[in-house]
Amino acid sequence: MAVSGVSGSSSTTQTSTARAGIADNFDTFLSILTTQLKNQNPLDPLDTNAFTQQLVQFSGVEQQLKTNDFLETLMLAGQNTAKSDAVSYIGKEVTSSGKTGELTDSEAVFWAYSADANAANATVTIKDANGQVVYTETGPLASGPGTFRWDGIGSDGNLKPNGVYSVDIKGADANGKAVGISTASIGVVTAVDFTGNVPILTIGSRRVAITDVTDVRIPDVTAKPTSGDTPA
Repeated sequence: MAVSGVSGSSSTTQTSTARAGIADNFDTFLSILTTQLKNQNPLDPLDTNAFTQQLVQFSGVEQQLKTNDFLETLMLAGQNTAKSDAVSYIGKEVTSSGKTGELTDSEAVFWAYSADANAANATVTIKDANGQVVYTETGPLASGPGTFRWDGIGSDGNLKPNGVYSVDIKGADANGKAVGISTASIGVVTAVDFTGNVPILTIGSRRVAITDVTDVRIPDVTAKPTSGDTPA
C-alpha cells in the first residue's frame, strides 16, 4: 500500500510571504524610531504622548508577527492531522457516492443501496465498462439500506473478466408506482493522494474524493459472497 508524496501548500506560501512583509515593515519601523531618538533636539525632545503612541505601534507590529507565527503553526498542525486521518482510511472498507464497483480475483463486487419504500418488483442491472449488460436479476426489495453482492457470474453463466462494473437498481411498489432507489460504491482503500485540494482515495482502479465518502468500516474478512442476490 502506497501513499503518494505530499506537494507544497499554496496557503502556506502565501502566509510566509505575508509574514515576511510584516517583518520588513517591523524592521523599517524600528530603524526609523531609533534614528528619530538619536537625532531628536535635546532642547525640544520628542513629545511623551507621541513617543508612547509609537511604542504602542511598535508593540502592535511585534504582536502581529507572533500571531502570524502562531496561526501558521496552527494551520500546519491542522493539515498534518487531516493527512493522518486520510492515511487511516488505508485498509478500511468505505462507501462512497456512485454506481461503479470493481470485480477482482480475490473478492466479489458489491454495492450499497437505499430504497425509499418496499419495492414489490425490483430489477438489478449490471453493466461492464463498455456499457454492455452482463447480469440482471429481479425480485422484491425491502425499504431502507442494504447491499447487493455479485460474484462476477453473468446471466449467461460465464465468469466475467476483472474490471469496473456499474449497477442500476429500479423498482416499483405493489401499485406499480416507481420507488426511489439510490446506490453507492463499496471498496477497500489501498492508497491516498494528497496532490489535490482534498485527499483522493484509491479503491482498486477507482479514485474517490474523501469528501464523497459516506461510511467507513473495518472489512469483514469472514464474509464469503457467493452469487448475485437481491436482499429482501
